[in-house]
Amino acid sequence: MTVATTSFLLFAASQVGTPGPANMVLLGTGARYGFRAALPFVAGVILGKQLIIWPVGFGLMQLADRVPLLFEVLKYASAAYIIWLAWKIANLRLSRGQGDVAVPGFWSGLIVHPLNPKAWAMIIAGFTGFVAAGTSTFQATLTIALCLLVCQVILHPIWTFAGDRIAHAVEGRPMEKYLMWTLASVTVASVLFVLFGGGAQT
Repeated sequence: MTVATTSFLLFAASQVGTPGPANMVLLGTGARYGFRAALPFVAGVILGKQLIIWPVGFGLMQLADRVPLLFEVLKYASAAYIIWLAWKIANLRLSRGQGDVAVPGFWSGLIVHPLNPKAWAMIIAGFTGFVAAGTSTFQATLTIALCLLVCQVILHPIWTFAGDRIAHAVEGRPMEKYLMWTLASVTVASVLFVLFGGGAQT
């Protein structure tokens, strides 16, 4: 008994690579601060998903079955955090020369996925849909953790770099504020989709 590794890897790549709260935050961070300055934040976002995978793999969802109200509250609190990040993105402008603006670092990135309802949905889907009955807990968790880590290491920096490139194209132009509001709107829409539509993108 084992994990359907190839199938899950394809699933993970499709989810990690498509728009969602984390990717919109990465895009906005790259746009505002530049690719290189955002790299510690990106590293935090990548490793933050591991803070979900291992507890889920070792039985956290059994607690959800026993205390469903707790996880319902956490789900909406997490959504509120992502929407707050979207509001910050909406009100940012791309003036890279402002040296007094602190760049979000590793620790800020580390909490993005634990507070991202889509990350939880995707990880739970991985354990319930791609792990065969009888697979050891450690093997299943390690496989899912490594698959997601590989996808994130490749795809999260791409989103951040895309934000950097977009910023160079629109910085200081009238369309700048519309870009930031668009990023924020897509972020909020992605959160609402997972809350009410059952999505599982990252």
